[in-house]
Amino acid sequence: MSGPLRLTFVQSASRVDQLPDSPVEVAFVGRSNVGKSSLVNSIANRKQLARVSNTPGRTQLINLFDVEGNRSEPGTLVDLPGYGYAKASKSIRRDWPEMIEGYILERPNLAMVFVLVDGAIGPTKLDQQMLDWLRFNVVPHTVVATKFDKVKSSKRSTRKKELAAGCQLDLGDIVWVSATKGDGIDQLRSLVRDWVG
Repeated sequence: MSGPLRLTFVQSASRVDQLPDSPVEVAFVGRSNVGKSSLVNSIANRKQLARVSNTPGRTQLINLFDVEGNRSEPGTLVDLPGYGYAKASKSIRRDWPEMIEGYILERPNLAMVFVLVDGAIGPTKLDQQMLDWLRFNVVPHTVVATKFDKVKSSKRSTRKKELAAGCQLDLGDIVWVSATKGDGIDQLRSLVRDWVG
């Protein structure tokens, strides 16, 4: 099946125990301002499904979307709060690690975590810490490099190698996407469908 993912917003929650059961889930996680909400909108081909803001750190809750597919019961795509935004209030920043880590470790049907890394700047220390933490906890994950359109074409080959090295991965392990231009979106949709469709 090709074309946009059919996503339906279900609910937002601040704690894992507030979430409804789901037969299978994938999650998007990444630094604030990496473009998670834009990417959710892009794979669904809808402009306002996930709220996009010019202010980083706007996604401060766990947001759930049903993914319509071949299953009798829909799987779920989960948009997790962005980490690392300094201007959020201290109480919110304090809650983020607990919210993100609690969700990832406590959801029994979580099949894949898509770690979004800004392709224009490469992995930050926080991204590397997240990847180390996922490896330590043996959580299945895939790195998605966003903002491919922001990387000059003359520098793309070098940037791909640098980003892969920074994430301790092979070149072919990383999915490059642009929510603005549509690069790699079909590939990402296929990966999401493979897990929850």
